[in-house]
Amino acid sequence: MKKASILVIEDEDQIAKILQLELTHEGYEAQVASTGREGLDLFLSGRWDLVLLDIMLPELNGLEVLRRIRQANRFIPVILLTARDATPDKVSGLDSGANDYITKPFEIEEVLARIRVCLRAKQRNSGIPVQEEPGPTVLNVADLRVDLLSRQVLRGGKLIDLTPKEFDLLVHLMEHRNEVLSRETIINQVWGFDFVGDTNVVDVYIRYLRKKIDYPFKVPLIHTYRGVGYSIKEST
Repeated sequence: MKKASILVIEDEDQIAKILQLELTHEGYEAQVASTGREGLDLFLSGRWDLVLLDIMLPELNGLEVLRRIRQANRFIPVILLTARDATPDKVSGLDSGANDYITKPFEIEEVLARIRVCLRAKQRNSGIPVQEEPGPTVLNVADLRVDLLSRQVLRGGKLIDLTPKEFDLLVHLMEHRNEVLSRETIINQVWGFDFVGDTNVVDVYIRYLRKKIDYPFKVPLIHTYRGVGYSIKEST
């Protein structure tokens, strides 16, 4: 089986060396770039399965690198490496299409766990399921429509732009429409069993989704069941 290839774009030499050493030890193919420009050139000239991207980079900052990566490839997992107090950058990165972020200083076990989650999600999204009756390629709840092949989201005919993780969460809710899903269930199915973090990440992403698919419209579709979880359904 082909080893997953990971591009590390990190200008702190010590951190970059540790990441490359640990990733190689775990069986990944890892290559390091020390500037934003070098990292973008390497990305565009190679075939990668995942990118670890520092935000504070010389020549081209990480958010600009992310923007250009997303122009070239909408689906490759990108994990941001951020400073502890860089909350605006984290938000901007997630809004620009990052799949996850890790705060420095970090434990290497957390990095490896986040990588495994992202690679599993990538495999699920890109693999062709083998089943006797193929599942639907379009999901609908009321006037909300999601095309799984084009990853296009429409509500009331209006195109809605979602980040990769927002899209994954919305699809999971719609695949289980009218069911109340606990935070733990959502974490396991959307973020993966190896997710390292608090379940309040679900609340954060539910809020992101509501701002895009509920608040601009008259009828809410995402419902909170206090102490239990969330559900998407037509209002009655």
